[in-house]
Amino acid sequence: MAAAFKWSNAPVSSMYDAILVPTDGSEGTAKTLEHAIEMAKHHDATIHALSVVDERKYQSLSDDRRDEGRDTMERRAERAVAEVEMRAEEFDVDVVTAVRKGTPAERILDYTAQQGIDVVVIGTHGLSDHDQYVRLGSVTQRVVENASVPVFVVHMDDADTA
Repeated sequence: MAAAFKWSNAPVSSMYDAILVPTDGSEGTAKTLEHAIEMAKHHDATIHALSVVDERKYQSLSDDRRDEGRDTMERRAERAVAEVEMRAEEFDVDVVTAVRKGTPAERILDYTAQQGIDVVVIGTHGLSDHDQYVRLGSVTQRVVENASVPVFVVHMDDADTA
């Protein structure tokens, strides 16, 4: 007979001390964050909010639009992590924010290793403005396949990411 899993009421800080929530600023992050906050509260953990400015997107712009595109993406990334920070603080959860440039999956994996992240909480997909029209591949899939820590995947449907 299989034993049922049950959370104990006491915080268990040794399992998950650092929880990474990658965010692209989409509405789906709110659903992902709910799970991360619950984990953080239970484990007395810190949430790390990371947004990655995908260099491929602004590098593909014409020279006269590249700087403006990069600046816009950087502002969106800063707003995305600020939203996570504000929400986590509402629940008295410690939070660290970071914005990085590069390929999202690679930067998420790098950050995980560099910051000693214990678990990544990520949505099945986050549809930024550009990704609604062009899918460059699944960041979540690449993170799941290459992460050296557990990855908690939150299923999103179209209503979650609209």
